[in-house]
Amino acid sequence: MRSLGSSRWNFSKGLHDLGNGSFAYLQPDGSWGWSNAGLVVDGDQSLLVDTLFDLRLTAEMLETMRDAVPKATASFDQLVNTHANGDHCNGNELVEGADIIASRATAEEMAAEGPEVLANFKKAAPSMGPAGQFFLDRFGAFEFEGIERPLPTRTFEGQLDLMVGDKRVSLLEVGPCHTQGDVLVSLPDESLVFTGDILFIDGTPIMWVGPVSNWIAACNRMIEMEVETVVPGHGPITDVQGVRAMRDYLEYVTAEARGRFDAGMPALEAAQDIALGDFDSWGDAERIVVNVVTLYREFSNDASAAPPTMDLFSTMAAIAHDRRRS
Repeated sequence: MRSLGSSRWNFSKGLHDLGNGSFAYLQPDGSWGWSNAGLVVDGDQSLLVDTLFDLRLTAEMLETMRDAVPKATASFDQLVNTHANGDHCNGNELVEGADIIASRATAEEMAAEGPEVLANFKKAAPSMGPAGQFFLDRFGAFEFEGIERPLPTRTFEGQLDLMVGDKRVSLLEVGPCHTQGDVLVSLPDESLVFTGDILFIDGTPIMWVGPVSNWIAACNRMIEMEVETVVPGHGPITDVQGVRAMRDYLEYVTAEARGRFDAGMPALEAAQDIALGDFDSWGDAERIVVNVVTLYREFSNDASAAPPTMDLFSTMAAIAHDRRRS
């Protein structure tokens, strides 16, 4: 499958002008932790969509934004965290004075698990065998120590409409799916949406929470909105074609996992058994392990039916190793 990035945009690191005061900040190659962010400005007003995985990366991004639009970004008025994963909120402390906005579910998830969890995991990883090595391979470039992540100052459920100068911005809660409280940031007058991790373009999504039906519904909602410019949480800028491909992956993996669940195959075995077909070229294919485990929990209606985290990482490590070897 060829790249689903829009031919209008290069997938290169840094700030990309989307027109009319909207910008995307991209971090190739979009793999684990290498997330995107967004910026909306009008006059001297600004809204930031997400921060990055650590303070160094976030500081670099903010400096780039201030160089490009200094009037609007001398200080940031509003910061939206699209969800609770650290690669979209760990840099919040550097956006001083901003009103930090998130769904209520995201705020609760952020409060329950702070950056110290990853910091402690990183310290312990060298003694954790293949699972620990997998973690270091994916997250070793990020510094989780010393992060003091402020929580949202304003929360909502369902939908929240904001203004950035004269620009309309709609926050649309579509979770739980990837996480507990995923939010789309839509600029309806510009046919533009920042998706957070509802979209991974040219990369395999990871479904920590589910249900999958909510994620598929979120994709359908964007398709019905007829959005023209779509900034994913990871990967290149896309359009509706990228949204459809994400929906197709979710539907395909759901059907494949359901057949194996009904046949009594264990979740981790099923994850290794499913052939990815048209989605084989997407990065981070090992994430199917988490996706299948989450789907099995949904099929069984048993929230506790999940292997230990170390087993998940060990199985992902095994799949990643086998794909490199082949």
